[in-house]
Amino acid sequence: MSSQPQEITALSRRLAGVQEEMAAAAARSGRDPRAIRLVAVTKTHPASVLQTAVEAGIREIGENYLQEAAEKFARLGWPEAGAGRAPVTRHAIGHLQSNKVRLALQWFDVIQTVDSLALARRIDRIAGEMGRSVPVLIEINISREPSKFGLFPEDVEGFLAATANLAHIQVTGLMTIGRFEPDVEAARGEFIAMRELRERMRRVAPPTVSLDELSMGMSHDFAVAIEEGATIVRVGSRLFGARA
Repeated sequence: MSSQPQEITALSRRLAGVQEEMAAAAARSGRDPRAIRLVAVTKTHPASVLQTAVEAGIREIGENYLQEAAEKFARLGWPEAGAGRAPVTRHAIGHLQSNKVRLALQWFDVIQTVDSLALARRIDRIAGEMGRSVPVLIEINISREPSKFGLFPEDVEGFLAATANLAHIQVTGLMTIGRFEPDVEAARGEFIAMRELRERMRRVAPPTVSLDELSMGMSHDFAVAIEEGATIVRVGSRLFGARA
C-alpha cells in the first residue's frame, strides 16, 4: 500500500504548520521544541491514512479503539509490539477495559490511559506473560468531570507507591484529557494544575518512576498545553481533518 503524492504533500504541509506552532509555543515558554513530541491521532481514519502519515514523516500515532487499530496495523503489515520494528511508535490513548489489555499489549508500544491500580496490575501481569516491559502514563481526571476516566490528583501519590514494584510496566508520566472549551485559554488552568501535580509527584515518587512525560493538549489547545509544560501533544483533526 502506498499513498498518492498529492496526499503526502497535503499532509506534509499540515504537519509543518502544526510543528511551526509547536515550536513557537515552546519558544514563548523558553523550552526546547525538540523536547516536545507529536502523537498524530488517527482514530476512525482508514489504514491508508496511517500509511500516508508514515510517508509524510510522522513517527508516533495514537489510536483510541483497539480492535479497529489492530485491524489497520495488520492490514498494513506492521509487526505486533515486541515482535519487530514498526514504522511508528503506537500509543493507546482511549479508555482501556481490563478485558482488552492483552489486545492492547499485542499491538501498542505505549499505553497512555492507566486509570486504576487494578488495571496497572493486570497490564503488569499480562506484559510479564508476553515477555514485555511497557511504558505507561497515568490518566488524571484533572477537570473532575463525572463523564471522564482517570485518577483524581489526591490519589496519585498512593497509586505510585502501590505500583513501585510492578516489574513489567514503566510509569513514565501523566496524561489528561482537558475540558473542551471554545476559548483555548480556559484550559490553561488545568494544564498548570497538571504541571504542578507532576512536579509534586516527582518529589515523592519511588525511584522506579520517572514522570518525565506530560501528555496533554489536542488539536484546539496544544499550543497552550506546550506553554504550560506538555512533553506530548495529541493532534488529530488539525492533521487529518474531520473523523471518518
